[in-house]
Amino acid sequence: MAEPGTPENPISIGAALGRMAELKPNAPAITCEDVTLSWAELHRRTNRMARGMAARGVKLGDFVTIALPNSVAFIEACYAAWKLGAIPQPVSSRLPLAELNAIVELAETPIVVSEVAFESSKPVVSARALLEASKDESDLPDAVSPSWKAPTSGGSTGRPKLIVSGQAGLVDGIGAAFWRIGKNDVCLMPGPMYHNGPFVTVFPALQIGTHVVLMPKFDAEGVLREVEKHRATWVYLVPTMMGRIWRLPEEVRTKYDVSSLKTVWHLAAPCPAWLKEEWIRWLGSEVIWELYGGTEGLASTVLSGTEWLAHRGSVGRVQAGGIMKAFGPDGRELPVGETGEIYMQRDAGFPATYRYVGATARVLPGGWESIGDIGWFDSDGYLYLADRRTDMILVGGANVYPAEIEAALEEHPLVASSAVIGIPDEDLGNKVHAIIQPRPGLDLDELQRHMADKLVIYKRPRTYELVTENVRDDAGKVRRTALRDERIARLRGSASPSTSA
Repeated sequence: MAEPGTPENPISIGAALGRMAELKPNAPAITCEDVTLSWAELHRRTNRMARGMAARGVKLGDFVTIALPNSVAFIEACYAAWKLGAIPQPVSSRLPLAELNAIVELAETPIVVSEVAFESSKPVVSARALLEASKDESDLPDAVSPSWKAPTSGGSTGRPKLIVSGQAGLVDGIGAAFWRIGKNDVCLMPGPMYHNGPFVTVFPALQIGTHVVLMPKFDAEGVLREVEKHRATWVYLVPTMMGRIWRLPEEVRTKYDVSSLKTVWHLAAPCPAWLKEEWIRWLGSEVIWELYGGTEGLASTVLSGTEWLAHRGSVGRVQAGGIMKAFGPDGRELPVGETGEIYMQRDAGFPATYRYVGATARVLPGGWESIGDIGWFDSDGYLYLADRRTDMILVGGANVYPAEIEAALEEHPLVASSAVIGIPDEDLGNKVHAIIQPRPGLDLDELQRHMADKLVIYKRPRTYELVTENVRDDAGKVRRTALRDERIARLRGSASPSTSA
C-alpha cells in the first residue's frame, strides 16, 4: 500500500497531524513570536479545541468563521474545525462589525472564533475558551471536511461572498510539492492568514510536517531577522512587501544572513520589473518564483526567475489542470500577441475547484470565466498582463472592489453620488481614490469616521475628491476608465486631484 498522505493514499487533515505527532512528537511545528508548539502539542491541543467546538454545536460540513489575527490560535482553530469535518472560514480580525456580521449570516456558522467580543447573531467564542472547554486530548473519530477552506471576497457586486473550495479536507502532498515545499524546509509567513495565498501555502506545508514560522504582521526588517534566526528556506511575499524590504537602508538589508533561502514566492499583484530584477540580482534567479491566478483556482501560471529573465514581464505559463485564453470584446479567441480579456476554465476531466455562496459566477458559453485581467500570450505560451479590469483595484496585494466602497460611501446621507477608482501608488501599487458629489454640509472628517465604521482599513479611500456634477449617468452607470485616465493625466501634470485622507 502507498504511504499515507500521498496522491495514491490521501488521508484526512486531522489524521495527517496525528501522524506527524507520532513520527516527530517533539519537533517544532508552528512558531509565532515567542510561542512554539511541537507536533505532539499541536495535535493534543487541537483535539481539545475540536471538542470545545463540538460542544458549541459545530459538526461535519459546517462553516466555522475564524476572525483571529496571525497567531498559533489561528492555526489551532483551523485544525480543530477540520478534525470535526467542518470548514474553516477565515476573515480579517479587523473587519468592521457590519461587514463581519454579513459574512457570519452568509456562512450560517454555529460560532465565530474571535478574541474580541462583539454583538452577533451567532455565539462569539475565544480560542482560549474553546481550548479550556475540554481536557480530553485523545484522538477524535476520523472526519473529512467536504471542503478544506472557504475564504471571502467582497466581489464586484460589493456584497460579501464565500469562495468554497472544491477540494475536500484531504492530504495528498500535491499542494506542498506545487509550492516547492519539502518536509525539511522552514517556511516563513509574513502575510495575513485570512488571505488565500498565505492560507494555501502554510497549511500544505504543515500537512507534510514542515516547520512554519508565522509573523503576527509584516515588518520589513522583521522578515530578514526571522529568516536569519530560523534559517528559513522558503518565504511568501507580495510586491508591496518586496518593495518595503528593498527600500530598507542598505546597511540594514545586508546585515542579515539570508543565504538559507531556497524559494521566495511573490503573488497577489503585479511586480514592477525593476523590483523583480533587483531581487533576482540579490538572491539569484533560481530562488525567485511567481504565481498568477485567482482564489477560485480555475487555472494558474508559474514562472521562475530564470524564465523571467528570458521572458521579461511575463507571469508564466499555464500549469496542468487549467486553461487560459485571451478573448476579444466580441467573444472571439485572440491569436498570439493580441491583447484581450483573460478567461480561464478547468481542463477536461478535472473536478470543479470552487463554488460560491452569496454570488453567481460570471460564466461565458463553454464554461469560460474571467477574474478581470487584460493580457496576451507569446508564441511560447507565456502570459503577459497588460492591465486589470477597472472594476477591481489591487491594494498591496489585496483585491478591492469599487462597488463595495461606493455602497458604503452612499450610505452617508450627504453623499449624492460616488465613483471609486485606483490611482497608482509607489508603495501599495494602487491607492483607493473616491470621487464624490456631495450634498450641502458634507464634512470629510465625519465621512472618514463613517467609512471607518463600514470598511476594513485597506478598503477605505486614501484620497477624496469633491465634484459638482453627478459622477454617474442616468442609468446609474459610471465610466471608471475615463475617470481614472483623467486623474492620472492630471497627476502627471503635477495637479493633485484629491484631498488626502
